[in-house]
Amino acid sequence: MPKRRRLEPGSPWVELTTTAADWKAADPALLGTMLGQLHLIRAFEETVLELAGEQLVHGPAHSSIGQEGGAVGSIVGLSSTDAINGSHRGHHQFLAKALGHATGGTIDPAHLVDEQVQTVLQRTLAEILGLAQGYCRGRGGSMHLQWFEAGALGTNAIVGGGVPLGAGNAWAQKHAATDDITVSYFGDGAVNIGSVLETMNLASAWKLPLAFFIENNLYAVSTHVAEATGEPRLSARGLGFNIPAWRVDGMDPLAVHLAMKEAEAVMRSGDGPAVIEVEVYRFFHQNGPYPGSAFGYRSKEEEAQWRARDPLERVGSEMTKLGLIDAEGLLSVRAQAQAAMAAAVAELIEADPANPGKRRIRPELWPDVDFVNVGVRGDASELSALRTLEPSTFAGEKATMKYVDAVAGVMDARMAEDSRIVVLGEDVHRLNGGTNGATKGLAKKYEGRVLGTPISENAFAGLGGGMALDGRFRPVVEFMYPDFMWVAADQVFNQIGKARHMFGGQNPVPLVLRTKVAMGSGYGSQHLMDPAGIFATSPGWRIVAPSCAADYIGLMNAALALQDPVLVIEHVDLYPQTGEVPAGDLDYTIPLGKAALRSIGDDVTVISYLSMVGHSLEAIEQLGASADLIDLRWLDRASLDWDTIEASVKKTNAVLIVEQGARGTSYGGWLADEIQRRFFDWLDQPVQRVTGGEASPSISKVLERAAIARTEEVVVGLKAVLDARGKAS
Repeated sequence: MPKRRRLEPGSPWVELTTTAADWKAADPALLGTMLGQLHLIRAFEETVLELAGEQLVHGPAHSSIGQEGGAVGSIVGLSSTDAINGSHRGHHQFLAKALGHATGGTIDPAHLVDEQVQTVLQRTLAEILGLAQGYCRGRGGSMHLQWFEAGALGTNAIVGGGVPLGAGNAWAQKHAATDDITVSYFGDGAVNIGSVLETMNLASAWKLPLAFFIENNLYAVSTHVAEATGEPRLSARGLGFNIPAWRVDGMDPLAVHLAMKEAEAVMRSGDGPAVIEVEVYRFFHQNGPYPGSAFGYRSKEEEAQWRARDPLERVGSEMTKLGLIDAEGLLSVRAQAQAAMAAAVAELIEADPANPGKRRIRPELWPDVDFVNVGVRGDASELSALRTLEPSTFAGEKATMKYVDAVAGVMDARMAEDSRIVVLGEDVHRLNGGTNGATKGLAKKYEGRVLGTPISENAFAGLGGGMALDGRFRPVVEFMYPDFMWVAADQVFNQIGKARHMFGGQNPVPLVLRTKVAMGSGYGSQHLMDPAGIFATSPGWRIVAPSCAADYIGLMNAALALQDPVLVIEHVDLYPQTGEVPAGDLDYTIPLGKAALRSIGDDVTVISYLSMVGHSLEAIEQLGASADLIDLRWLDRASLDWDTIEASVKKTNAVLIVEQGARGTSYGGWLADEIQRRFFDWLDQPVQRVTGGEASPSISKVLERAAIARTEEVVVGLKAVLDARGKAS
C-alpha cells in the first residue's frame, strides 16, 4: 500500500464576509465616499444606456450597472500613484479611480458634485461618445479609457489582454522603489486565457505587487461560468501559482474593501501578487439596455434575486442603520448624481433640428478628421539632438568587429549610461549571452537588469509593454525566434503597437523588440520566418534591419532613443560576419529614414535589407550589372527613405525587390505596390521581386534551400529584369 499525505497549498485561500461589527467600525467618511461614488457611477451608466438607446453611442455600451460594488470597494482606498487597468466593461473602474484622484479620495454625499467631479463625468462621457474633449480625444470610446495622471492605465477590449500590461506597470513600481501597487481587472471569461495564467506565474515568480481582480459576473456573454470550467470558484486559480487568494461578495462594497486592504498588505510589503475574486452581477446584457433574460440565457427570477442585492441599496441601508444618513439624504444623493449627468449631457448633446423630438451630438465637439492618423507613431523629434554618422562614408579610423559583438557591445554601452534599460527574454541571462551571444557579459555587469523569463511570450511581451507605458524604464524584449511572436500576437500588435494611437496619440511606448531570422539553420517551419512584412503592415511599429555591424550600432542606438516601439531584426548568417566599424565608437546614430547605397548603376534599382543585401551585391558583381543597390535599413512605412528610392527609380526605370522569406508574408509585396503607385510613370516594366517560396522552410536541407532565396535567386531575378530591357549581361 503506498503512503499518502494530503498536500496543502502554499498560500492561503479565504472567503471574506462582513458582519454588523465591521460596518459599525468602518470610517463614516469611507462609507460616505463609497455611497457617493456608487451613485455617481450608477447615474453615469444609466445615462450611457439612455444615449445608446437613442443611437448616440457609436459602438458598444458595456454597462457596469450591478457591478459597481467591486470597483468602488477595491479602488476607494488606493492613491493616485497606485494604478489600475481593466477590461472592455470598465466604466465603473475608470470612474472610481478618476473620481478618487479628482477629489483627493473623499466625497461628501451631502455635497456630491464639485467642479472636479463634474469634469470627470463630462470628459468620460465625451470619450464614450467619441468626442475631442474625451480623455483619449475620442479615440478610445467605451472600451479604451485611460488617464495616466489618475493612475488609470487603460481599459482593454481584448479579453485578458490588459493583464500582462498591468504586470509591467507593477514591475516598474517595484523597481522604482515605491510601495505602490497595480490592480488588473478582468472577468470570469478571462480566467482561462493564456495571457492571464502566464502573467500569474510570472508575477508570482518575480513577486510583483499586482492584484489579479476577477469580477465574476457568472456569464461570459451568455455562457455560464459552470459551463466553462471545472472549478467555478475562480480565485482557486491563484493557488496553482502560490498566490494568496480572497473570495468575496462583490455586492458588498465594504467586504471588497476589507479584502483589498488585506491583499494590499501582502503586495505593499514585497511579498508578491494577490488574487481577489468578487461575485457580482451585471443587471443588463453583455451590451446595451436590455436584461439577459430578454435573450433567453438568464431567468427573470435569477435577475430579481441579484437586483435585490444591489450594492447601492446595501451601502445605503447599512449607513441608515448606523444613523449616518436618512431616507431623504439617500434621495438627495441620487438626485445630485442624476443632475450632474444631466448637466454633462447638456454640454454634449442638443436638439436635432433636422429630426424634431430627437437629439444629436453637438457637431462642433467631434474630433477634426485630420486627427485620424496623428499619433500612430511619434514625430521622432527625440532623435534630433543625437550625434549621427553614416558608416558607409566614414573616413576616420576603423576597426573590425563581428556583427554579434556589435549587438552585445552597443547594448553594453547604452546600459552603462542609461539605468532605465532592462533586457528581458528567454535565456538572455544564461549561456554567456543567450543562445547566440547577443547579451554576452550583460547579466553579470548589470545585475537585476537582464531578466531571464519563463517560456511565456504573452506574459513577458506584455510586461515589457506595461513597463514602456509606465515610462520609468526602457525595456528591450528578445524573442528567440520571430515565429514565437505569434504566440504573443495580441500583446505585440493589439496592445503595444496600437497603444499610443488608441489612447489619444499622446503617450510614448519606448520599447525595443529584438529577434533573429534563422533561415538556413535547419530549425524548420516554426523557427525561421522573416517578420518584416507583417510588422510593416501593422500600425505603430518602427522597424530596423541592419545588414552589417556598423549599421547595427547606429540603428540600435536610434531604436533605444525613440519613443515608439521598434522591431530590430537580425539574421543568424550575419552574426559571425566581421566588418569595419568606426574605431572605439559605439555612440552614434543612423538618422531616421536614411537608406544606404551599396552599389551605383544605371540599369536597375535593387532594393533589399538584412542578409540579402550581401547576396544582392554578390549577384550584381557576378553579372557585372549596372545597378543601384539600396539597403533600406529602416523598413516601416513612416521611416522609408523615399527620396533615395525616388531618385534611383527615376534614373534606372526598373526595380527589383529582394528578400529571403516566404511569398505570403512578404515585405516586398506591399513595397512593390507602393512603388508602382508613386512612380508608375517612370517604370518601364512592373516591379519585379525575388522571394522565397510559398511554404515555410523545412527541416530537410534540400527543401529548406529550395524554400528560401540566396545569391542564385537574385541572379535569376536580375537577369529577368535586364533581359526585359534588352540589357542582359
